[in-house]
Amino acid sequence: MLMTSPPVLREFTLRGVLLGAVITLAFTAANVYLGLKVGLTFASAIPAAVISMALLYRFKDSNILENNLVQTQASAAGTLSAVIFVLPALLMLGLWNGFPFWQTALICAAGGTLGVLYTIPLRRVMVVQSSLPYPEGVAAAEVLRVGQAQRSHAANASASLRNLGWGTGLAALFSFFSGGLRILGEAVNFWIPAGGVVFRVAAGFSPALLAAGYLMGAAAGIAVLLGLIVCWGIAVPWLTAHATLAEGQSLNALATQLWASKVRFMGAGVIAIAALWTVASLIRPILRAIANQPTGGTAGTPQLQGETDKDLSRGWMLAIGGVALAVLLGVTLQFVQEHMPDLGTASSLALAALCVVFAAFFGFLVAAACGYMAGLVGSSASPISGIGIIATILMGLTLLALHRLVPAFSSSIAGQMGVALVLFMVSVILAMAAISNDNLQDLKTGYLVGATPWRQQVVLIIGCVVGALVIPPVLDLLYNAYGFAGALPRAGMDEAQALAAPQATLMQQIASGIFSGGLDWAMLGLGVAIGAVAIAVDALLRRSGRGALPPLAVGLGIYLPPTIGLTLTFGAILGWCIQRAIKQRAARHGQDWAAAAEERGLLLAAGLIVGESLMGLLLAAVIGFSGQDAPLALVGADFAAAPWLGLLAFAGIALFFHRSMLRR
Repeated sequence: MLMTSPPVLREFTLRGVLLGAVITLAFTAANVYLGLKVGLTFASAIPAAVISMALLYRFKDSNILENNLVQTQASAAGTLSAVIFVLPALLMLGLWNGFPFWQTALICAAGGTLGVLYTIPLRRVMVVQSSLPYPEGVAAAEVLRVGQAQRSHAANASASLRNLGWGTGLAALFSFFSGGLRILGEAVNFWIPAGGVVFRVAAGFSPALLAAGYLMGAAAGIAVLLGLIVCWGIAVPWLTAHATLAEGQSLNALATQLWASKVRFMGAGVIAIAALWTVASLIRPILRAIANQPTGGTAGTPQLQGETDKDLSRGWMLAIGGVALAVLLGVTLQFVQEHMPDLGTASSLALAALCVVFAAFFGFLVAAACGYMAGLVGSSASPISGIGIIATILMGLTLLALHRLVPAFSSSIAGQMGVALVLFMVSVILAMAAISNDNLQDLKTGYLVGATPWRQQVVLIIGCVVGALVIPPVLDLLYNAYGFAGALPRAGMDEAQALAAPQATLMQQIASGIFSGGLDWAMLGLGVAIGAVAIAVDALLRRSGRGALPPLAVGLGIYLPPTIGLTLTFGAILGWCIQRAIKQRAARHGQDWAAAAEERGLLLAAGLIVGESLMGLLLAAVIGFSGQDAPLALVGADFAAAPWLGLLAFAGIALFFHRSMLRR
């Protein structure tokens, strides 16, 4: 009998690239608006995968690999838009009257492209060889697999689709009633006063965070909980006891203010030292991966690499990276010459080159740190703004040193101009961070479905360019329509309607504090010390075989709002309880039952993430078109029963998850 080889699936197609570009345009615009309004963006990979499957299903020759490339390209929309966390600060400083198209677009495109390139040598170390859970990457892979199985009428497709559908439907329904109709609360807060201090216990009702906690595991969940205890059980109460209440200020408001202005910097310190330690521990395998990179073509030697293990070659990486760095140098030089006209041509070029070198070097450290954090808790919960804080501090210190040590720069890098240059370069670093945060999730999805890594890397670069072209006009449109807090385009505009742009305001305050000497270094130093202790404890636990305490997760527990951290912890504890029950019942029901239970859990978790992502996208579009905060709300913000109804519904979802996992 003649053996026929299986047909080769088409992966990189023109229709896929065009569809990915259209989805990227739409999702980028929605993310820019949502990020400026409330300081949050939504992950676009999973919604893009669902839309891609729905549209490409009409083509008989479409397949899972083509769908995967579409979602890879479109995922740039949810991450590249993170540059909005910095750029509006340049308007607040009065340096820009709008967003210059080419400067803004080239910052985004060059930073995003470098972020993609930096994650290429990290792929084998952090995706293939690592045990990190990558919650959203795994969820996207399950969505693609179930869609493909349903299309090919596989035997277990109906059961898989049903599990995925239950999770998706429940999460979407919950998100609609909470974020849309506002009948269900999105969080519950308990303030526990004790004399002159107050303790806070808060939990958010997010099915996606519940699923992310389930996927990230018990060790990371305990580490996040430890960070919460350090933050809200020790640091905030201690600072509250030694602070003075302003006139008319409540103790709760004072505690929240101290967390945002002081304790959060302690979390940033933990994240910083943990990120550096992560990079240091990975540096040897990363360098080995770079050395083993093929020098020419897009594919490695067939005898050494399979089709699903081919990254962009070293030659292509150097060529694309060189173009991106040249573009970045040109844009930075233009910014320096425009706003520091007293510098000569040679001094301007030297200053721009130093800034680009710093951004390029720090960007690589950021790529490794963000990839690890995304692998641990997912892209949505990864604190990109925390990376922005660290980048702002380091860039600010570098320019402050140049101001004091280099006479040629001393008159220019001072005050507002120094702050402006810091923010300009941090926007580039943040673009690198955002893309690297997302790219490893995409590569995990591709690894699970059998995609070709170099093709994913190419389409993500395309996604960066497409997203970069839409960000400037959307920013201009929103600025002229609403204005930003502290920056209104026209006299007489209602400042109450201005977009908050909270991260941009924070970055401006930090950069200004560095040059004025008003930054709280004590909290950052304390965070570094706590991070060093967490690193030591983690090393001892791993060496003894008694578990782990991921230090980055400790920093996340301090830095992230408690409504996120406690929900992640609850999901991790739920997963631990389920895993114990599965092990106990496997002896009675058999290993096949245990494997099926594990698969059900993965599909349900993927569904919860998918449902909340899709509904978040839909609600963002409704908010954007209506121009109102809550256009679908049936009740007011003072609806007292909302938190308790939300808690009841959220507990019901958790119970359903538990019972579904353990059913016969």
